[in-house]
Amino acid sequence: MPPYSDLLQNAFGGIAEPPPTILPDELELQAIWFAGGFGRDFTTTDGQTVRIQQFGGWNRSAGPDFLHAAIDLQGKLHHGAIELDPDGNDWELHGHGADPAYSSVVLHVSFRAHRAETFIRDVHHRAIPQVVLSPAEIHHALQTPRRATAIARPGRCVHPLAQLPPDSLKTLLEQASDHRSQQKAARFLRIAEAHGRDAALFQVTAETLGYRANALPMRLLAQRAPLAALRELAEPDAVLFGIAGFLSPELHEIAPPDTRQHLRRHWESWWRHRGVWENFRPLPWTFTGQRPANHPHRRVAALAMLVRNWTSYRRRALARPFCPAAVIHFLGSLQDPFWSHRHTLSSKASRQPIALFGSTRAKELLANHLIPLARHEDPAFTYEDYLKLPAGAKNEHVRRCAIRLFGGEDLAQPYLQKAAHHQALLQIYRDFCLEDLSDCLRCPFPEQLSQWR
Repeated sequence: MPPYSDLLQNAFGGIAEPPPTILPDELELQAIWFAGGFGRDFTTTDGQTVRIQQFGGWNRSAGPDFLHAAIDLQGKLHHGAIELDPDGNDWELHGHGADPAYSSVVLHVSFRAHRAETFIRDVHHRAIPQVVLSPAEIHHALQTPRRATAIARPGRCVHPLAQLPPDSLKTLLEQASDHRSQQKAARFLRIAEAHGRDAALFQVTAETLGYRANALPMRLLAQRAPLAALRELAEPDAVLFGIAGFLSPELHEIAPPDTRQHLRRHWESWWRHRGVWENFRPLPWTFTGQRPANHPHRRVAALAMLVRNWTSYRRRALARPFCPAAVIHFLGSLQDPFWSHRHTLSSKASRQPIALFGSTRAKELLANHLIPLARHEDPAFTYEDYLKLPAGAKNEHVRRCAIRLFGGEDLAQPYLQKAAHHQALLQIYRDFCLEDLSDCLRCPFPEQLSQWR
């Protein structure tokens, strides 16, 4: 009996080349790539051999498709990001060559060769190796049955972690959490040493409000608009929105009627101050892929509200003894006649009130900044106190840690309920998974766990 592959070939007259393939959408191509559906070994357009040592992790925000990847290019290891595009010319069409966010890309993969020769270079004019998959490679991958792709793969540490006695695992998580807290407290204190404690609190709060996509522009905004100077202004909101680049002379003219007076007042106030405050280097805001409640306009509005209520906020955020519940309650109580019912400067009013500083953001601020500082400065605030803080939203980073370390989110469920455990998992992932360039094969963590007992 002939092999099954021969039956298939003979059934269609021995066609050597696969028929033209209609590419699936870009997200599905990324899923197939991440699952290894196109393989690991390729040849670049200039004839170099490249092997994917580590596929990295999905990037759901702006920037390259996969971060923390590792490739072997002609026997030399390179660590960075991988960008996938349907067409070889998309790199330039999408403006990646001028975007600093893509300066970490070590490999560009496309699924359709452009008619003309393409040159892939980053903002530093560095040539980036290119792989263009052949029709045969694409056809083979699309014909192979595949399952839905997870955002991460279980690591070799799944079994030794599962074998750890509960007390040992508890100690491991506590120490990882403490290690992360020490690093975060040290960062806060470095900012405080350079600019003062109020400025440090202002900057880390702005960064938290920015979430992932806009953490950098919010931090830059807080640096460009020093808190001490803002507190001396009658309308700090207008200056913050102006520095952010969100105000224009025609904005109030095209806005809904019930917002025009508010926006006109902002513009007139900003016009008086712009000579002192205006910066002609725009902030790198990300507007796409954001939930309406996370729109940058709302994040800046929340920061402005804190400027207006700074004394009350500072008293709770830096209180000793420290009380997380007081911070959450204060931030949750912030209200503004305009922003409690609007998503953007020019949007229509919402019937339902919208929290300026939601509980999820408040918990992130506590876990990433305020609690680490309290753990460093307040002996009365113990790890057991930290464990009382429930975790915020289970974001993608935490989900990736759960899959990598425990084999799945369901298996990690006991360690996904507390903010301290989230921080511990993130620290272990950073110290081992992100430092390993062998796709888990040579990571020392699994073997070290056997000694943890």
